Amino acid sequence: MTQQIKTTLRTIHQPVQGGPHFSLNNSLPMDQYLATDPTSRFDTWLHFIKTQRVESMAEVGVYRGDFAAKVLNACDCISTYYMIDPWRHLNDWNKPANKNNDSFNRYLEETLSKTEMAASRRVILRGKTTEVIDEIADESLDFAYIDGDHTLKGISIDLVATFPKIKTGGFIGGDDFTATVWQHSASFEPSLVFPFTVYFAEAVGATLWALPHSQFLMRKNRDREFQFIDSTGEYSDISLKNQFSPRNYFKAIFKEKKQKYTRILRKLKWR
Repeated sequence: MTQQIKTTLRTIHQPVQGGPHFSLNNSLPMDQYLATDPTSRFDTWLHFIKTQRVESMAEVGVYRGDFAAKVLNACDCISTYYMIDPWRHLNDWNKPANKNNDSFNRYLEETLSKTEMAASRRVILRGKTTEVIDEIADESLDFAYIDGDHTLKGISIDLVATFPKIKTGGFIGGDDFTATVWQHSASFEPSLVFPFTVYFAEAVGATLWALPHSQFLMRKNRDREFQFIDSTGEYSDISLKNQFSPRNYFKAIFKEKKQKYTRILRKLKWR
């Protein structure tokens, strides 16, 4: 494939102890693999992609290409890997990763260099999800990995736009499924991958697993039967009331100020 660059529940919610009770592949169930305590998200997804023999996948939020490079290097089962990223500054994205356009141009060049060994298998779609997602046919992907804009706006757009592209029985995985919305400092927009992904899974009748290392995995079910299976025990409260309580908000502000002043004191000490 030539490279393309475009600019443009039966409702159930309960923590499950001892690992998720599901099998994604009869030869090596995922629960047995997670019991080995994978050391990183990369280990988890490389295992998943290999055992599922994923052929067509997309990554939403490529940034500097590290995840894509690891996957393409390790997984020769993949024939088509779509890379979706604006690689440009976004005025309405209040997150630490929002750099200037010069930086994003360098990040794109890094990505191209890191994945050059798989140039015939990659498809670069440069643009926001809404701008480029329809370059991918509906019901064509075995797997999509979402690691883009973690705000409520961003995860809503990415899930709603990507879900139709997944084959029935296929999967969406993602990063930054954090139990707290204050993943970054209080001066940034809250991260709402969790719990929005849980709400979305219920709306479409998908099975959703909370995995270690702040990862999630969602299966597009034929029978539209929703389940949320928490393999970590960290997601017992899927509401937002406590997250946005004054106490937790001011805790986030205090943490931010403490880190700031700690950095200042360290600099003064080194002088």
